[in-house]
Amino acid sequence: MERIIRPQRGMIAVNFAELWRYRELFGFLAWRDILLRYKQTYLGVTWVVLQPILTTVVFTVLFGRFAKFPSHGAPYPVLTFVALIPWQFFSNTLAESSNSMVASARIISRIYFPRLIIPASVVASGFVEAAISFVVLAIFMVVYRVTPRPELLLLPVFLVGTFLVSFAVGAWFSALNVKYRDVRYIVPFVTRLGMYVTPVPFLWMDVVPERWRLWYCLNPLVAMIDGFRWCVLGPNFTPYWPGFALSLGVGLVLLVTGLMYFRNTEKTFADIV
Repeated sequence: MERIIRPQRGMIAVNFAELWRYRELFGFLAWRDILLRYKQTYLGVTWVVLQPILTTVVFTVLFGRFAKFPSHGAPYPVLTFVALIPWQFFSNTLAESSNSMVASARIISRIYFPRLIIPASVVASGFVEAAISFVVLAIFMVVYRVTPRPELLLLPVFLVGTFLVSFAVGAWFSALNVKYRDVRYIVPFVTRLGMYVTPVPFLWMDVVPERWRLWYCLNPLVAMIDGFRWCVLGPNFTPYWPGFALSLGVGLVLLVTGLMYFRNTEKTFADIV
């Protein structure tokens, strides 16, 4: 007897429920992505530590020492490093997830499973790097005598928010890349430019003119970075709440539309990829 398995259609909640039913496959693919990312590298996972530290040093010298950007009394290396955690989560996982469907062409063409698992597992692998970065952040806080605050307990909330933003953009780009291979050239440009239009090396409230602030908050990572800084550095870094709400709203729109577009186009993946 022939048995045909088809993807479920319906609300986004149903799609996540389907992912939960395939959670073992999800975990396996996420672990595979972690192993492949550093396979045959001499320093391996050490890159997770070196990359943000070296970037922090460069930003501290350029923006903290030479440009003298304000830090509101916070140590500039901590100010920068804490913003690099959500940014690198986003940029690293976007680079991998955008090409994930094309890279998994052999699996997609042979067996059915929720295709959303592929970009989702790539983005989920970023939690490992984030956990290592948190250890480095703790060392920075000790070295620069940053007092732990109760707001630190909210840090996982903003990390999950970063995951959802990364997942939303990754779902869009991974689906688009199946049909339009130009995406693989667009993503590196987006990540390179994005670091300088995202408030990683500076406090955007001191740089962006007031009339442009809400427009600037159309970047969904603004809310995540503001949240990280607030949790680590305290009340002096309380987010600009109207812009924070707008940034969250944009992230939610990206998530909903990204999932809808992915599910509407996934039936063609096996034929095109």
